[in-house]
Amino acid sequence: MPDVAANPGTPWLLIGGALSIVAALLHLACIVGGPDWYRFFGAGEKMARAAGRGDWYPALITVGIAATLAIWAAYAFSGAGCLPRLPLLRAALTLITAIYLLRALAFVPVNLATRHYSDGFAIWSSLIVLVFGAVYATGTWKAWRYLAP
Repeated sequence: MPDVAANPGTPWLLIGGALSIVAALLHLACIVGGPDWYRFFGAGEKMARAAGRGDWYPALITVGIAATLAIWAAYAFSGAGCLPRLPLLRAALTLITAIYLLRALAFVPVNLATRHYSDGFAIWSSLIVLVFGAVYATGTWKAWRYLAP
């Protein structure tokens, strides 16, 4: 990989990776925090009740999400030059960016189509992942030529 210092996307990808790590840690904190944490972070009443009963699937799903976010962070850190180059780096960062942005932007048509207007958490979480997506997009765009194999 070319010199990291010359990569103008490095700061953006470092921030994106850090945001993904924070999100992963918050997901793991829900497992420890229990049903109230699942409710607070918008997992829904069904997941909160299942966690309260000690069912295994809320923790399994939550660990899966946290692991995915940690992998996304690893790709951001790889793109920033802080980790060894990961496979399909450009494609992965583009896909991660798209997922974050689609998750954020899907909020509007889903609410209009269903005429079920979301609560405050849905609005805030959509804005948060919009920021994540914008950071990943900026970093990926600025680093694009440095991400080539």
